[in-house]
Amino acid sequence: MANYTAADVKKLRELTGAGMMDCKKALDEAEGNVDKAVEALRIKGQKGVAKREGRSAENGAVVSLIADDNSTGVIVELKCETDFVAKGEKFQAVANELAAHIAKTSPADIEALLASEIEAGKTVQAYVDEANATLGEKIVLERFAQFTGAYVTAYMHRTMPDLPPQIGVLVELDKADADLAKGVAQHIAAFAPKYLTKDDVPAEVVESERRVAEETTRAEGKPEAALPKIVEGRVNGFFKEATLLGQPYALDNKKSVEKVLQEAGVTLKRFSRIKVGI
Repeated sequence: MANYTAADVKKLRELTGAGMMDCKKALDEAEGNVDKAVEALRIKGQKGVAKREGRSAENGAVVSLIADDNSTGVIVELKCETDFVAKGEKFQAVANELAAHIAKTSPADIEALLASEIEAGKTVQAYVDEANATLGEKIVLERFAQFTGAYVTAYMHRTMPDLPPQIGVLVELDKADADLAKGVAQHIAAFAPKYLTKDDVPAEVVESERRVAEETTRAEGKPEAALPKIVEGRVNGFFKEATLLGQPYALDNKKSVEKVLQEAGVTLKRFSRIKVGI
């Protein structure tokens, strides 16, 4: 039997995150040499990464990091295969470390993020692959949002009390208003607007909605003379549902979100909503 102690097993677990029996086996094979055992576990883990590539990762968590002065903020989605792993401290620590790295480096997009160095000589992609190997599940990083402005904050929503947040919303206002920012972010979490304003809706989307509205109206046998008005009404209904500013405000549905913001003298510059797996 290899010569190693319980302290060696503990150290190996801390270094790799592997299970106790895997650590003991690695130490046996490495004849008690912790460094060689670490290498063996990483090789084993990386082989497992390739095997997991085809598997689905639809669970996970959204985490946020907001500057103390609310001048900048980050939300990031990290996905895994099971809610069991999503609830684990190790998984959430990885997600929070990624959020901190994004806050520090401000990558332009997900490709730039994955290629950036999170540690000396280690890219974010390699860091995620290590988490994949350690946790024994497919781990995926593919979405994040980062805002910098006059007032940035986030709202995190748990769909189940025993799970980490599954929905994250990041908002940027042109001035500080903590209560309104929270209320609007909660509204976004609940009603999932796709766009901020009518002007943000792509022309091809508007054209598609108009075409569907016209064909539907004709199929209903409406008078030809009434078609333009009915179609326009239905397109405006789409805008009301799909744009944040057009939606009735969750905390006062007699007013639109736009009206609430106007009354407060606040402009919502932009928002991002991320829901795990969607």
